[in-house]
Amino acid sequence: MHDTALQTLRDVFGYRHFRGDQAAVIEAALAGRDALVLMPTGGGKSLCYQIPALVRGGVGLVVSPLIALMQDQVRALHELGIEAAFLNSSLSREAQHDVIARLKAGEIQLLYVAPERLVQPHTQALLADVPLSVIAIDEAHCVSQWGHDFRSDYLALDTLGELFPGVPRLALTATATPIVREEIVERLALNDPAVFVSPFDRPNIRYLVQPKSDTRRQLTQFLQGHAGEAGIVYCLSRKKTESIAEALRREGHNALPYHAGLSAEMRADHQHRFLTEESVIVVATIAFGMGIDRPDVRFVAHLDLPKSIESYYQETGRAGRDGEPAEAWMIYGLQDVVRLRQMVDDSEADEDRKRHDRQKLDALLGWCEVTECRRRPLLAYFGDELTEDCGNCDNCLNPPATWDGTEAAQKLLSAVYRTGQRFGAAHVVDVLLGKTTDKIAQHRHDRLSVYGIGTELAGPAWRSVVRQLIVQGYLKSDQSRYGALVLTDRSRPLLRGEIELRLREDRKLKTEKKQRRDAAADLAPADQSLFEALRKRRKEIADRLDLPPYVIFHDATLQQMAEHRPKTEAELLSINGVGEAKLERYGDAFLEIITAEAAAEHAEEEAADAAADQAAGVSAGAGTR
Repeated sequence: MHDTALQTLRDVFGYRHFRGDQAAVIEAALAGRDALVLMPTGGGKSLCYQIPALVRGGVGLVVSPLIALMQDQVRALHELGIEAAFLNSSLSREAQHDVIARLKAGEIQLLYVAPERLVQPHTQALLADVPLSVIAIDEAHCVSQWGHDFRSDYLALDTLGELFPGVPRLALTATATPIVREEIVERLALNDPAVFVSPFDRPNIRYLVQPKSDTRRQLTQFLQGHAGEAGIVYCLSRKKTESIAEALRREGHNALPYHAGLSAEMRADHQHRFLTEESVIVVATIAFGMGIDRPDVRFVAHLDLPKSIESYYQETGRAGRDGEPAEAWMIYGLQDVVRLRQMVDDSEADEDRKRHDRQKLDALLGWCEVTECRRRPLLAYFGDELTEDCGNCDNCLNPPATWDGTEAAQKLLSAVYRTGQRFGAAHVVDVLLGKTTDKIAQHRHDRLSVYGIGTELAGPAWRSVVRQLIVQGYLKSDQSRYGALVLTDRSRPLLRGEIELRLREDRKLKTEKKQRRDAAADLAPADQSLFEALRKRRKEIADRLDLPPYVIFHDATLQQMAEHRPKTEAELLSINGVGEAKLERYGDAFLEIITAEAAAEHAEEEAADAAADQAAGVSAGAGTR
């Protein structure tokens, strides 16, 4: 490994060793080679371009899609003593002029810009006079028109190689299928790039999925196992984020809504609170999350289906970035399927795009209904392979029961056919159950041969049969007719009894009420009080500087301090996560806590020894009488 890169890792970032593919990616960049880098969220992508920028000299240019992400990264770099800045619409004209002046004077090491800013001629003219060390295109999957988060501004980035010849370009993402990877290379016009694909698995995340029955009750039950922890709850609609956040506040949670309809000031405030407060839950649409670096998010909950496996993987990847146990919990129902399919059908996209989006949704639905290990098909979707079951998903921990659903499916398909393939699931189920409703009376469906033939199953069980038949392709929900159930060609052999159908038996997930999990859990009892004292000092400093606590030091760094108890600056510098700049800024404050804790423990020991000596003396005196 390049000696200067390793020295920079140690002195600036405070880490002794690179992880995974980091060293190889940095070597490629230092050699001037383009690269495509896939690393899961929390895998350390930022170091792959930050270190080459510092080692090669000049300015590292980072293309980033979100203003909030730029601001957070620049603040974190300042804490490391790195001269970083951003150019975006959040800056005043005066502030922009100041950044440009510093850039021209060679005072900036890393510059963050949005893609729409970078394609403007005056920005390109500015950068033409600046020695660039590396160009990093973050969230590179945004360039893919078949990806889950396409942004048209990314398409113009293919000219960067011509505009800045000889400058290595790194395209980085956490989420891309093999097809999307090829598209990234092609659309960004990367020149014979080195390709680095880290394993997609996040083994610390537990995947839990269950059918939707009573959203609020199910969420309340799930959160019993996450008291006092930070998390994200995703909803499909803005209105739902607000109603769920309000309900959680009434239950005593520190819950905040977040969606694009809120004012910019409120969104900024709620994101800031999420980053800086110890125990906070953000209830959000997908407008929240990209670039959120908080490492101790203990859960991500989905109250509605995402649009694709890529979206689900990216959103759940915001949990457990610190490597500690985290949970990805999702509930879903037939209405989710109907609503998302309707959104696809009503979109202005061309038919090829709509067909592609339907396939993505079908893939996610199929994953929800699997009866085997969830992690294996999730990783296989991204071209990754798990050789054995994970042991850390609901299906591994509590294997689902299956049942012979052939006869039930035949009854349901017959009811759909006999009612004319004109009605939604609710009405068809009412017919099977023999209910007396105005609609049944109006259409005389109580006279059909299928009326009342399904009383052996309850309503929720029939809805599960409907959902699984749609997922497996025996039924479809026709959005042009308000969600009417329609038979497919695949249903014929099932109706004729030529195949047997196994269905998943819906069950309630057991929610364990557990103690809060944090880094202190692995410490000896004697070190836990020091860890908490260090956390308290970190919070005081973070509040004073208006920074997220993890920007000062991660929990894992404080854990090492509590365990090893450094007495000098040199010893503190040997702790992972403590670099030269942070040692200078915060070293004395944390050494003071460690010294005070040691003194207090020493005083307690002396007091205990004195008490023991006194007790022994009294005992001896009593014996001489």
